[in-house]
Amino acid sequence: MSTEKSDALVIRLADFSESSRVVTLFTREQGKVAALAKGAKRLRGPFEAALDLLSFCRVVFIRKSSGGLDLLTEAQLTRRFAPPGRDLNALYGGYYVAELLDGLTEEHDPHPDLFDAALRTLDAIASGSDPRLPILQFELTVLKEVGRLPELDACCACHQPLELGAAARFWVSQGGLICPACSRPEYQHSEIQPGTVALLRALADDDSTLAQRLSITPRQYQELRRTLTSAISHTLERRPKMLALLKF
Repeated sequence: MSTEKSDALVIRLADFSESSRVVTLFTREQGKVAALAKGAKRLRGPFEAALDLLSFCRVVFIRKSSGGLDLLTEAQLTRRFAPPGRDLNALYGGYYVAELLDGLTEEHDPHPDLFDAALRTLDAIASGSDPRLPILQFELTVLKEVGRLPELDACCACHQPLELGAAARFWVSQGGLICPACSRPEYQHSEIQPGTVALLRALADDDSTLAQRLSITPRQYQELRRTLTSAISHTLERRPKMLALLKF
């Protein structure tokens, strides 16, 4: 057993007993961690109300070598996720970030860039600005980090570069775009206009502030949303639950 310290985001809470909880954390240094927090449900427990969903904390935990639950021993609150007013859409957007982190990452597999991206996305959502593009950019980041980012530069059927100015279609089972020459009638519903392809490529880059500067048309957003929903659902092997609540 070893004692670990890390910055962490609380992404899931589950009751364990009358006084304790199992807390799933996404940490910067250790990746996803499932830990038992003894006494976490007590009003004056040892964690000082730091373990709310999506709270950002500094934690200490004992890593178990047997494969069982780790043991959380300390959690100091840095800040809470506080969406503006009673904006349920912003709240559900934060929950969606947590759902993707929980569903698409493995325990003790660190992704520091993804951790930083999650915090940026939550901050953007909490700021009261339009959360749609930050969430789309986060979806692309998590797909990239887990090795499931769709091929956006070449046709995944013929492997020829996708020309600028040409429409494409998304072939979800093959994980990428297909060119007009390789298109089939059954892919017509997944057509993506050239401007949307350019947006996908731009959002997949590492520019963390790009989503805050872009302006998109309703059709482009519809195409982006359809494509990312398909890619995320295929990778997760189910449609994310929180997408049904998001009103985008």
